[in-house]
Amino acid sequence: MSKKLGKPDIVKLAEILDITEAAPLASELLRLRGGEMRIDASKVRKLGGQCLQALLCATATAIQDGAHFEIVHPSDEFTQSIAAYGLDLSHFSSQEHAL
Repeated sequence: MSKKLGKPDIVKLAEILDITEAAPLASELLRLRGGEMRIDASKVRKLGGQCLQALLCATATAIQDGAHFEIVHPSDEFTQSIAAYGLDLSHFSSQEHAL
């Protein structure tokens, strides 16, 4: 998929990212595929596995597409949650995985 030019898309994550948020989040991330995307995680208080999976898939897709994807302003709870899953912020950056 080609890169979209212009202003980066900013997705503000919900405070509670549980199973009810997974499908809407995945849909929004898919809709924005191919462009420069920043995910604002500043309000996140709870991160469930399904939303984590959507974010990881979006990161992998951005890497495949050659698009920019990163988490910005992660809350302490977001950072602690991904650490509990055995991950860190580098797993959510297309730049960390660029060839």
